[in-house]
Amino acid sequence: MPTQEKKSIPAVLVLEDGMVFYGQSFGMIGTTSGELCFNTGMTGYQEVFTDPSYYGQVLIMNNVHTGNYGVKPDDVESETVKIKGLIGRNLEEKYSRLMATDSLQQYLIDQKVVAIEDVDTRALVTHIREKGAMNCIISSDSTDVEALKAAVKKIPSMDGLELASLVTTTEVYHMGDATADIRIAVLDFGVKRNIIKCMSDRGAYVRVHPAKTSFEELLQFEPHGFFISNGPGDPSSMDYAIDTVKKILDTRKPVFGICLGHQLLALANGIQTFKMHHGHRGLNHPVKNMLTGVCEITTQNHGFAVDAEAVRKSEKLEITHINLNDDSIEGIRIVDRPAFSVQYHPEATPGPHDSRYLFDDFINMIRESLTELV
Repeated sequence: MPTQEKKSIPAVLVLEDGMVFYGQSFGMIGTTSGELCFNTGMTGYQEVFTDPSYYGQVLIMNNVHTGNYGVKPDDVESETVKIKGLIGRNLEEKYSRLMATDSLQQYLIDQKVVAIEDVDTRALVTHIREKGAMNCIISSDSTDVEALKAAVKKIPSMDGLELASLVTTTEVYHMGDATADIRIAVLDFGVKRNIIKCMSDRGAYVRVHPAKTSFEELLQFEPHGFFISNGPGDPSSMDYAIDTVKKILDTRKPVFGICLGHQLLALANGIQTFKMHHGHRGLNHPVKNMLTGVCEITTQNHGFAVDAEAVRKSEKLEITHINLNDDSIEGIRIVDRPAFSVQYHPEATPGPHDSRYLFDDFINMIRESLTELV
């Protein structure tokens, strides 16, 4: 497809609290809306844009330049861009990477994503950090600020919103060697491609199931372990998933959860979740492993968290990881069975690979459980 030449078209960003930012259009001309969030990473923008956990959100990129190394087909975590809109200081049309196949501008046009640049993102992020996450509208086909202010009031809150069923696979699929001696059943609430790859690369045959797959259907695969995936939305609205996780735990087979999966594991054990003030999103969040004393630099993307005080009081759960910035719970394990989870993203695409050992721990846990059965 020929590259569409970027034209200078004004765009406007209107926040739920009435604050207005003016800039230039980037990507598709149009209007989009969602909850504002920001990512502090300097690289990996294409992987971030295609992460299903961002569904329903308008993303602010803190890094001054986004798009400077272009895009290529392999740098994705799902088939399509999942963010609802993009905000940047400098969204770059020109790129330098020889391996890139297209510009960010053309990519967003092809993916039908509305974006705005020339925004004072430092001021905007500071505002969100002080006031908290809120809804917004970006428009490049209307500059009627009063109409946009009225429209932003009608956007539903992320609090209480079930979104996983909108990003899950519609059909079962597999990754890995079908003759492998380890089979893992994945409940897909918005799973990232590289999470599945991290398990198949370690010798597992992985079967990915739609979010609302019944427990009975999961068992038909005869899995040796279960993986509860990441995803968007409010975990407390997912009664169907919480019920399935409870049944999975009753099998006493190994279970691993990441991000939303971590929250669902907590909910299945009577621990409540809550909406964070502005969430954690970036590639440099410090986390301490409470079992080893080792600190990890982690990739994170979540706007909800588990109730830390309830976890500390629980006799069922043990805290395995904490966030060194705010002491929030970053990892738990169930005391009397082989089940654990982390709030962050150990697959780290993008990000550092400090935490990929967790996939080794999961595979080893499965192998140990199989040895006990012999």
